[in-house]
Amino acid sequence: MLASDVVRLDLGTFVRPPEETGGPPRVEAVLGYLARTPVGLLLLDTGLGEADEETDAWYRPRRRLVEEALAEVGARLDEVDLVVNCHLHFDHVGGNPRLPDTPILCQRRELATARAGGYTVDRLVDFPGARYEELDGETELAPGVLVLPTPGHVEGHQSVVLRCDDGTVVLAGQAHDTASAWSSDVLAARAAELGHEPPLPEPSPWMARLLELDPRRVLFAHDAAVWEP
Repeated sequence: MLASDVVRLDLGTFVRPPEETGGPPRVEAVLGYLARTPVGLLLLDTGLGEADEETDAWYRPRRRLVEEALAEVGARLDEVDLVVNCHLHFDHVGGNPRLPDTPILCQRRELATARAGGYTVDRLVDFPGARYEELDGETELAPGVLVLPTPGHVEGHQSVVLRCDDGTVVLAGQAHDTASAWSSDVLAARAAELGHEPPLPEPSPWMARLLELDPRRVLFAHDAAVWEP
């Protein structure tokens, strides 16, 4: 598998309001990723789902159907072998109902949280043909294809790691919102080895494990920038 086997999908945009940005409103991308892997064609996230009027008024989304995004990179819905959702918020699972009977991988605790209510759009989680495969922690789907818990944005968040011949690619989802935030977390994890004295920032509890895998590229759900070491 080569890093070039991983392609980005444009699944739309939304406007994050000032109440969430702490400043002016900000337009954010909604990005998915398609990867040709030893377990078949893997799709990370499926885009913005139809929500209620209040949610749409809050975020003002511009949706793109997942099949349109796939067509742009020469793929079809019926070719997708596996969906991995980084988490189950409505802006990451919108196209899931368009992939009935396709295995959907998520952390067990994330699915339980989503089904408890008040968390996401319920009809995007449980729909006719929904087929979940629940994971408990780090899981190797095949040699070179890992799913790792990366809690933070939500407790059940997960990312995908692809060991490619030309370098490891991390599909980080919303483990961090931006490449800059990821970079800050990496530096926090390496602060002591860089010679800095305490007090030091606390890195994410999973960052050391990600760095063990020697990532060459890290890709994000809401940022088109790519982190590289």
